Amino acid sequence: MALRSGAMSEQVVRVGRRFQGPAQSGNGGYVAGRVGTVLAEQLGDGMVAQVTLRMPPPLERDLALAADGSGAQLLSGEDVVAVGKPVEAEFLADATIDPVSPEEARAAEASYRGLKNHPFPTCFVCGPANSAGLQLKPGPLGDGRTACTWRPTADLATGDLVDAVFLWAALDCPGGWAIDLEGRPSVLGQITACIDARPPAGEACVALGRYLGEDGRKTFTATTLYDADGRVLARARQTWITVDPALFN
Repeated sequence: MALRSGAMSEQVVRVGRRFQGPAQSGNGGYVAGRVGTVLAEQLGDGMVAQVTLRMPPPLERDLALAADGSGAQLLSGEDVVAVGKPVEAEFLADATIDPVSPEEARAAEASYRGLKNHPFPTCFVCGPANSAGLQLKPGPLGDGRTACTWRPTADLATGDLVDAVFLWAALDCPGGWAIDLEGRPSVLGQITACIDARPPAGEACVALGRYLGEDGRKTFTATTLYDADGRVLARARQTWITVDPALFN
């Protein structure tokens, strides 16, 4: 296991309402990204961060985040919100989804099911009711994949490049919509991600999701984010948990 030596990183995290998923909790991809990006800074070559959400992330509350090379933990008081651990990069070996053109991705957006029947319409990543969100519209390609475009705004960047946490967020919902979320409403349970490169604000990106399978209440997906030149920016695999949406709103 390749870890970087270093002291424990500790900080206070506060999930603002802008970054909600369901109405009463934080977006899973964004919150996992807050944990995963801190953990990834501690990891060496050949390792990536895997984050498991243990409870709905609370909004507008001070959360304690601690990480070193062995793992990370996000706490609300004594309650564990999320944990992160290093895993071998080989875990993402099959996570890269074959790309489509921006034109194909835009065409898929016209069939985005979340515009009419979204289980969590306030979602920061794909919720039509969250005007301050990313406004992704992952539509089906008809072969188990979804696709959409994304042009990250300047407020998501530090300096010239988009913050990695928002790449984690953008990797979230394109995978979720590869599931039949109307018949199988689900929330993110776990995400393993690798950020290969950060795009500048305004870059015309394409996000893709792919259904991998299911087991009981769990559904497995993968996502890939590409830049305007077709270069892979980020990759992820997710585990989703089927839920009753009424318990989260």
